[in-house]
Amino acid sequence: MTTQHPPANIPDRLFDDAEAEARWRARFHAPRVSVPDWALDSPQHNVYVSNASGVWEVYAWNRDSGEHRQVTDRPNGTLHATTSPDGSAIWWFNDTDGDEFGTWMRQPFDGGPAEPALPDVHPGYPAGLEIGHRVIASGVSTDDGSELFATRDGRTTRFYTSEQDAGIGALSRDESLLAISHAEHGDSRHPAIRVLDTERFETVADKWDGEGKGLTPLEFSPVAGDQRLLVLHERRGREELLVWDVAAGTETELDLGLPGEVVATWYPKADALLVVHFHEARSSLHRYDLTTGELSAVDTPPGRIGGAGVRPDGTVEYSWSSAAEPAVIRARAADGADTVLLTPPGDPAPGSAPVTDAFVEGPGGRIHALVARPLTAPDGPLPTVFALHGGPHAADEDRFSAYRAVWLDAGFAVVEVNYRGSTGYGSAWRDAIEGRPGLTELEDVAAVYDWAVESGLSDPARMVVSGASWGGYLTLLAVGTQPDRWAAGVASVPVADYVAAYEDEMEQLRQFDRALFGGSPEEVPAVYRECSPITYVDAVKAPLLVLAGDNDPRCPIRQIENYLDRLAGRDVPYEFYRYDAGHGSLVIAETIKQTAAEVHFAMKAVGLAQ
Repeated sequence: MTTQHPPANIPDRLFDDAEAEARWRARFHAPRVSVPDWALDSPQHNVYVSNASGVWEVYAWNRDSGEHRQVTDRPNGTLHATTSPDGSAIWWFNDTDGDEFGTWMRQPFDGGPAEPALPDVHPGYPAGLEIGHRVIASGVSTDDGSELFATRDGRTTRFYTSEQDAGIGALSRDESLLAISHAEHGDSRHPAIRVLDTERFETVADKWDGEGKGLTPLEFSPVAGDQRLLVLHERRGREELLVWDVAAGTETELDLGLPGEVVATWYPKADALLVVHFHEARSSLHRYDLTTGELSAVDTPPGRIGGAGVRPDGTVEYSWSSAAEPAVIRARAADGADTVLLTPPGDPAPGSAPVTDAFVEGPGGRIHALVARPLTAPDGPLPTVFALHGGPHAADEDRFSAYRAVWLDAGFAVVEVNYRGSTGYGSAWRDAIEGRPGLTELEDVAAVYDWAVESGLSDPARMVVSGASWGGYLTLLAVGTQPDRWAAGVASVPVADYVAAYEDEMEQLRQFDRALFGGSPEEVPAVYRECSPITYVDAVKAPLLVLAGDNDPRCPIRQIENYLDRLAGRDVPYEFYRYDAGHGSLVIAETIKQTAAEVHFAMKAVGLAQ
């Protein structure tokens, strides 16, 4: 780093009121768990992740004995884990301080030391894993491209290599077929599928829908001998389902008659699908009978389904939350009885305010935004934070967020914009940012900004823009290209200098960027220049807080330093918070420190704090 940047101020407390201070911290500290994942042939052996220790780690749950056991204990946490099909072992991904580069580890389900699971597979960024009884398929991505490996009878073979993005998709129940996802056509954002036999790894079938239409292999049928593959397609301009019978060479598109987009998993007998439906920031569950074509709702309140699966006895286990109510893991039996499945130790998170919908006409069509007001908000326009989601291929949802809640507690209205580039609103909306990323999304943000002011919700003199990852990128781009709109910017793990970011980021993201920008920085330099925040750094007026991780492979630290070095030469207040982790932190205490710094910085900028 060439410049000593002003450090971020981390306050001891955000609020003078003791109850308010305890409430916002309690939301972050409250123990949470994911939906459990169980072993294919031993469903009593389960794994999940939880923050109960103060760090997100992997846990084992033996349903027969009722024992819950913490499996991993690493300084920066562990988020990715699964089980062997017989339930004897837990596999978890071992990276270094959150850099996402590493290897799979394996250790006994009932406890014992961990060891490298695939010693003949070199370290890299993970690109899929399928564990069978006889066949283990794993993917690795490095700067050289993608490599796919198969381990069988103690021998490991590299069966696929490509400079383009590729990954392990699904292994058939009898382990005779393996589906992979690939971008040999040069567009990793719209992948194709190849099915290989697992004896010689020769191609059995290929499927590609052409330019701009991706295919994603989800799961093979859970019934041995049934070679039907569940696939996500976008032939009609949105993500929908089809069933591909690889053996018969036939496919069946499933028109469910639902608006929005869907994803699904099999019921255990492969006679039905559990469908998760997303529409306008809310999700719901449905059962689709593959024999009769009947679609029936699995009733849940409006909100967000955070994960779902079907047990061997037909019980549906799922996570549910809303903006007002914290997440809970529930189980719905085949007879309709719905109960809480897992209750983490400790006190639950305090609730928060609900969100309402805003639909605003923008330059690319109708924009959907979520709006939340403090429960005790005064009349009149409010200071407002535009919290921009990452991705860009993601979406803000009616889900519980401790982060949204603390902004509300601080007196801000919160606006979340599902700008062009967001998922859940069709392929055209998602892909509308191609060739001009960043600036396209900010046109939608500006339209919702104008609505927020004109509607009386927001005070135009006290508007803050904030986001992490792609949202951090948009934040830096916003304060540079819309300098008169914002009173402050808070950018966490952002892209700041896109050319330098491209040089240093993981290869998977370089391929994503080439597909998004229309080429590399050498091929389309004008696009990268126009869409890079560092191009506009001399126009920044608003106070700016930037947060970054030393080990971030997605938004690397050097390109952020480039931006800050340029900013340091101007008379603009700014602060920098640098931490020892990757693309965000899995340590709750660290998350609280960063949140306190972000909210306090914005409160000072709009006159809510000294």
